Amino acid sequence: MKTPLHQVAVVLSERSLKANLNKAKFAREVAAYLLVTGRTGELESLLRDIVKERAMNGVIEVNAVSAFTLPDSVFSDIRAEAKKHYPHAKQIIINQRRDPDTVGGVRLEFPDCQLDLTIRSQLNRFRILTSAERTV
Repeated sequence: MKTPLHQVAVVLSERSLKANLNKAKFAREVAAYLLVTGRTGELESLLRDIVKERAMNGVIEVNAVSAFTLPDSVFSDIRAEAKKHYPHAKQIIINQRRDPDTVGGVRLEFPDCQLDLTIRSQLNRFRILTSAERTV
């Protein structure tokens, strides 16, 4: 009988919070577990569950997606935004990911929500507002 994925995530989350954790070794162990149990297709779901579990323990991971490398000054703004959403946060980890399809701005992916501040998102909102006005 398979162990429920959520239970696996709880154990892995607790293990990942240990101070002396060797990240490379931990990643290999997780990969080996998924291979041995035939659950490699559940990797993304497992990672999402681990991020949520870590958030409940005060470790907030934010993915900042932008077209270009963000300047250091933006990271303090991202931290402040994360603190607004997660006032209990003990630690905020910002992972920057570059996406050339993001024309400008930044999209912040939190453990349980997303804040889209990209130019594309703003243009889409503008398009929706202007089309709604035309129909009225």
